[in-house]
Amino acid sequence: MTSTVPALGTRTAEGSALQAVLLDMDGTLVDTEGFWWDVELEVFASLGHTLDDSWRHVVVGGPMTRSAGFLIEATGADITLAELSVLLNDGFEQRIGRDLPLMPGAARLLAELSAHEIPTALVSASHRRIIDRVLTSLGPRHFALTVAGDEVPRTKPHPDPYLAAAAGLGVDPARCAVVEDTATGVAAAEAAGCHVVAVPSVAPITPAARRTVVASLEEVDLTFLRGLMTQMR
Repeated sequence: MTSTVPALGTRTAEGSALQAVLLDMDGTLVDTEGFWWDVELEVFASLGHTLDDSWRHVVVGGPMTRSAGFLIEATGADITLAELSVLLNDGFEQRIGRDLPLMPGAARLLAELSAHEIPTALVSASHRRIIDRVLTSLGPRHFALTVAGDEVPRTKPHPDPYLAAAAGLGVDPARCAVVEDTATGVAAAEAAGCHVVAVPSVAPITPAARRTVVASLEEVDLTFLRGLMTQMR
């Protein structure tokens, strides 16, 4: 799903250098990073393999081609990447059909951005079929644009998804605030030239130039995001 984007001048908050907010999905807005790992455990168990818990940090936050490929190689499972991708997506869809918890502060942040007409995009490494299912819970009205991992030539950690989102919204990546939860997503946003707010979900992320680390989305609001842009001046 990709929505028509209104003219930028009608939506950018007056007097603010913040042009858009670009949001990751799994682990950032919805508490689903654990779901992916649980599904991976179940699928590989059905194939006769046990996953090492240390691998969780390797596969989190990346594209399915990378995570599934790594697990096939690590386990030696007799399955193709395409076959495994179908099984993982099917298992994940079943999980979110039963329960889809939002991260603390997510609903409030989305409502605030919508109320102030801040151009907002959902940028995920998940496939389109997964994004569209999750959007029914997040509310598609909150997003002017959505970018899926299977719709760009290279997904995270490459900058392509965030560059595509900025181009689709007609904004400067340097004036975008990105909210991410993994090092892979942070790398993609920073490579695109965006300012990043990291809310670590599985592995720690350290502060850096143009990167602010917070404990929860409950610390993030529009005033906070505008302040990041002001500090860059």
